[in-house]
Amino acid sequence: MADYLVIVESPAKAKTIEKYLGKKYKVKASMGHVRDLPKSQMGVNVEAQYEPKYITIRGKGPVLKELKNEAKKAKKIYLAADPDREGEAIAWHLAHSLQIDEASECRVVFNEITKDAIKESFKHPRAIDMKLVDSQQARRILDRLVGYNISPLLWKKVKKGLSAGRVQSVAVRLIIERENEIKKFIPEEYWTITSEVKKGNKAFEASFYGVDGKKRPLKTKEDVDDVLEQMDGKDLKVASVAKKERRRNPAPSFTTSSLQQEAARKLNFRAKKTMMLAQQLYEGIDLGKEGTVGLITYMRTDSTRISASALQEVSTYIEENYGKEYVQRRQQTKGPSENAQDAHEAVRPTSALRHPSSLKKVLKRDQLRLYKLIWERFVASQMAPAVMDTMSVDLTNNNVTFRATGSKVKFAGFMKVYVEGNDDNKKEEDRILPPLEEGDIVQAEAFKPKQHFTQPPPRYTEARLVKTLEELGIGRPSTFAPTLDTIQRRNYVTLDNKRFVPTELGEIVLELILEFFPQIIDVNFTAGMEKDLDEIEEGQKDWIEVIDGFYKGFEKSLKVAEKEMQEVEIKDEPAGVDCELCGSPMVIKMGRYGKFMACSNFPDCRNTKPIVKEIGVGCPRCKEGQIVERKSKKGRIFYGCDRYPECEFISWDKPISRPCPKCNALLVEKKIKKGKQIQCTQCDYKEEPQE
Repeated sequence: MADYLVIVESPAKAKTIEKYLGKKYKVKASMGHVRDLPKSQMGVNVEAQYEPKYITIRGKGPVLKELKNEAKKAKKIYLAADPDREGEAIAWHLAHSLQIDEASECRVVFNEITKDAIKESFKHPRAIDMKLVDSQQARRILDRLVGYNISPLLWKKVKKGLSAGRVQSVAVRLIIERENEIKKFIPEEYWTITSEVKKGNKAFEASFYGVDGKKRPLKTKEDVDDVLEQMDGKDLKVASVAKKERRRNPAPSFTTSSLQQEAARKLNFRAKKTMMLAQQLYEGIDLGKEGTVGLITYMRTDSTRISASALQEVSTYIEENYGKEYVQRRQQTKGPSENAQDAHEAVRPTSALRHPSSLKKVLKRDQLRLYKLIWERFVASQMAPAVMDTMSVDLTNNNVTFRATGSKVKFAGFMKVYVEGNDDNKKEEDRILPPLEEGDIVQAEAFKPKQHFTQPPPRYTEARLVKTLEELGIGRPSTFAPTLDTIQRRNYVTLDNKRFVPTELGEIVLELILEFFPQIIDVNFTAGMEKDLDEIEEGQKDWIEVIDGFYKGFEKSLKVAEKEMQEVEIKDEPAGVDCELCGSPMVIKMGRYGKFMACSNFPDCRNTKPIVKEIGVGCPRCKEGQIVERKSKKGRIFYGCDRYPECEFISWDKPISRPCPKCNALLVEKKIKKGKQIQCTQCDYKEEPQE
C-alpha cells in the first residue's frame, strides 16, 4: 500500500508523475474540478456577501468517491494541480471535499513535469494560497453574475441560447468596431513610380522618392506626369550612398499569447488546438526507454522569464552546435509586461538537448510541429543578434530623386535557427545592390507609374485578436482560447478566410449590451477589472469588496434593462427557392454548424437542406452531378457531389474544371506553403505554384 496520495487533474499527468515518485506514492486524477457553481441556478447569494453555493459536478460522484477511499488509506495527501489560479482553486475544492486542512502543507506545484522538477517540488510543499483561490473565485462569481443575469434577458428579448460575458463581449465589440471601420473606409488614391536600374550586368529596383531633395507624395496621375516631364532621359546619377550595419535581436521565448499567435501564423493552428497540443506536451509523452516525460514547461503564462539552469543548458547547446560566437552575451531574461502576473517561466522545452528530430518517432505530426516551434523559438531567443549590412542609394535626374535600398545578412546569429513570423506572412529576403559610388551613372530601363488605393484596416485573425486583447489587458493566458471558441459557437462571429466577420446576431446583441450595460464592454473597465483580480491575488484587495463595487452599479442597469429593453425579431432571410415537398418559400436559418435552408411552413413541413455553393465542375465519378462546396461539422471546407448519397465523391482539395493534360484525370488545387498549386490526383503532373 502506498504511503502518500498525490492528486492531479489528468490521467496523463498522473501517469507521468507516478513514474518519478516511486512505489510509496499513488497518483490519481480528479479530472479537473470536482465542485462548481450549479448550472441550473445562479448559485451566488448576493444578500450574504456573494457567498457561492458549490455542489459536486454532475458525473464526478464516482471520481470523488474513489479519491475519498484512497485518501482514507494514505498517511499524507498532496494536491498537485496546475500552478495557476485555476489549479489552486481545484486544490482548494479537493481539500474541502476530502476534509484536508487547507493551511497544512498539502499543496505541491511545479512548472515542468520532469524527474528533477517533480522531486524538488515535493521537498517544498506549502499551504493552499487563499489569495490565488480568492482571485479565481472572484472571477468565477463575476462571470456568473454577468452571464446568469444578462443571458436570460437576451433569451427573452432576442432568442434562446445566447450569452454575454465580460471578456467575450469585449472581443465581439472589437470585431464589430473593426468591421464598421472597414465599411466606413474611403480609399485614397496614390501613385508610385518604380524603375529597373542597371549597372553593368546587375539590375536592381529603385522607387521615386521626391524632388529637390524633399520627399513628395504622388496623389494623382497629374503628379506623376509632372515628375516624368521634369526628368531628362533615363540616366540616373548616384547622389549619395549610405552604408550601415544593423543589428536585429531575437524574439523572447513564448508566452501563452505569443505561442497562440505564432502557431496561427506558422502552423495554421487555431488557438484551441494550440492549447490542446501544448497541454499534451506538458503533461507527458512516452519516449520509450526514457519513459514518460513532460516535453515543455507550463503553457499558461504571461512571462518570458527563463530559469538559470535552463539558460546554462541552452547556452552550452548553442556553443557546441553553432559556435561560441552564436551565444548571446546578455542572456534574454526579459521582464514582465505591464499586465503580466509573471507567475511562471516562459513556455520552453524542458530540455534544449531534446532536439525535435529525436522525437519524430514518438510524437504525432501536429505535436511535433508545435514542439519544434517552441524549441526553435527558445533556442533562438538565447542566440546572438543577427547583423545586417544595409545600403541606401539616392539616384537623381534633373533634381528628381529615386531611392534604392538593399540589405544582406552579414552574420545570421539567431536567424540560423528561427525567424519570428508576421501577420501578413511576408518573408524577408536579401536585396543586394551592386557596388555603387557617388557620381556613378546608371541607366533606368523604364519608369513604371502604378496607381494604388489605400486599404482599410484588416479584419482580425485569431492571432491579431489575441494580440489586441493582451495589449489592452483584457483576459489572461487561460481565457483567450475559450473566449474565441465561445463567440463562434454563439454565432456572434464567423470565420471567413481565417478572419473574423460579425454576424447580424452579434451586432444585435452588442447593440443591446452597449445600450443597457455599457460598462460590461468598456475596454478600460474590463482591463481595470482584470487588474483588480490581480490585486486580489497579490493580497492588495478584498474579493468581496471588488465584486460589491461592480455589482451595485450592475444591478441598477439590470433593473432598467428588464423594464426598457425591447424585443428584437430576427427575420429569416429568404433563400430564393421553394420547398420541393410543400411549395412554400425556403428561408435561411442559423444552426449549430452554420447556415442551412428550412421550409417557412415549419412546423407543418420540416424540410431542411444544406446551403451549397457550386464551383462549376462536374462530378468526375458519376458524370451526372455537380461538385459543390460544403462544410464539415468542425467548419472545414470540403468538396462533394450534389447527388450525395447516391454519389459519394468527396475531396478536401478543390477540383478544377480542366482535366490533367498528361493522364486526363482530375486536377485539384492544393494549398502549399508558397500559396496554391494545381496537381493531378492520379499522376505526378504539377504546375508552378501561384501566390
